[in-house]
Amino acid sequence: MTTQSTSGRPGAADAADALRRLIPAERVVTEGPEYAAATALWNGAVSRRPAVVVRCGGTGDVQAGVRTAREYGLPLSVRGRGHDWAGRALRDGGLTLDMTGMSDVRIDAEQRCAEVGGGAAANDLLAAAEPFGLVAATGTIGTVGVVGLTLGGGYGPLAGRLGLAADNLVGAEVVLADGSVVQVDAEREPDLFWALRGGGGNFGVVTSARIRLHAIPSVVTGVVIYPWAQAGQVFDGLREMLFSGPDELTVQTAVAAGPDGGPVVMLLPTWCGAPELGRVDDGPLGALTRLGSPLAVQLDAMPLATAVAGRDAMFPPGRHVVMRTRSVSGLTSPVGAALVEAGGALPSATSALSMHHFHGAAACVPVADTAFAMREPHLMAEVIAIWPGDTDSDTDGGADGGADGGADNGADSGADNGAVHLGWAESVSAALAPHALPGGYANLLGPDDAGQIAHAYGANTARLLAIKSAVDPDGVFSATPLPEGGADG
Repeated sequence: MTTQSTSGRPGAADAADALRRLIPAERVVTEGPEYAAATALWNGAVSRRPAVVVRCGGTGDVQAGVRTAREYGLPLSVRGRGHDWAGRALRDGGLTLDMTGMSDVRIDAEQRCAEVGGGAAANDLLAAAEPFGLVAATGTIGTVGVVGLTLGGGYGPLAGRLGLAADNLVGAEVVLADGSVVQVDAEREPDLFWALRGGGGNFGVVTSARIRLHAIPSVVTGVVIYPWAQAGQVFDGLREMLFSGPDELTVQTAVAAGPDGGPVVMLLPTWCGAPELGRVDDGPLGALTRLGSPLAVQLDAMPLATAVAGRDAMFPPGRHVVMRTRSVSGLTSPVGAALVEAGGALPSATSALSMHHFHGAAACVPVADTAFAMREPHLMAEVIAIWPGDTDSDTDGGADGGADGGADNGADSGADNGAVHLGWAESVSAALAPHALPGGYANLLGPDDAGQIAHAYGANTARLLAIKSAVDPDGVFSATPLPEGGADG
């Protein structure tokens, strides 16, 4: 990766000079190691080059960046932790607000609430809450940003008991398109608060978020691995179990490469109920070990912070990634057959198909209460194709991630490696499409997924677009994709 920015836009240098008069000059970078660090994303296939990066240290820096981008006509983007698979944290020739310096977490144990900076990762939040015996609803990977995950919805290992990450947002500080700051919660700016819970980062820059915490000192989690020959049997056994079991058990199901490179079925359950029930053979977790003859069972009690952080090493930055997503009502026979076909054609040992379990508390929230509209019980499929980047020859991996739909092919992996991986991801998406619910998870939809985007917000579309028009009429912010019109389902 080079360290020189390429603006391609008149006024970029003037914008940088103007910013250096408004905020500490060292926070405005256009080249060098700090620029390289701020423009390096999790997906190594993304190589967009903003003209100016503001390494934000506080709300004032964000305000200055928003106003300057508008004054000089530069496209604006926000980089939280850089995990958006489509690379929307960066825009060529634009101004990027790098939020990673705003990662403080403050815990109010009495109120069971955390104040989280706009650049904090799930690891930061969970580690801060753990000494108090508290947890937050986060995703499955610790390096992912809390705010970005939450604004788009936020599937996670406690969804059955706690709901989505978005359901646990209780307030936020937001810098709007004119550079003004508003405090947002159920009483102040209620329409914007509604939109922030699932509508993505399309309404302003969230400089801090207030997150509800819960008293769950430990969980029982780990992995159950089944041989590929038993895949159909395991999917059949899971079909009823996933949506008839207790809310305290959320099960991520993955089709991935096993130790010998061939496909296996991985069940990654998280039990957050009474600890003693998570350890008995005839309890909810035990049933997951009797769907066939497992190759391995590793289930242990531990803090959620430990479990989430433990998965980070499987997904290092710099690899090239392509993703697709579909949501299905369950593991029906046709869906199971599509998963078996997908696993039999895995394009690499690092590629995977991961099914996220949406049930319980998450499915009990009325559709109209938040912007996130897909509230019926379902499984959200992440179709993840991963291959080595230009300097990455590692072949170990697992089942979670994200990337750019127009990913580079990777010099080390062959001229057509990217095409092979993209073809696999699109074929799996197409196989699931006839059995899928309308729309899809906005945090994972790519900019070209027009058919799914049109239905991503269902009956909430018109209200969401009206709020967007009211708070950002010029379209300054564009994070996750929004529908163009009033699709209703």
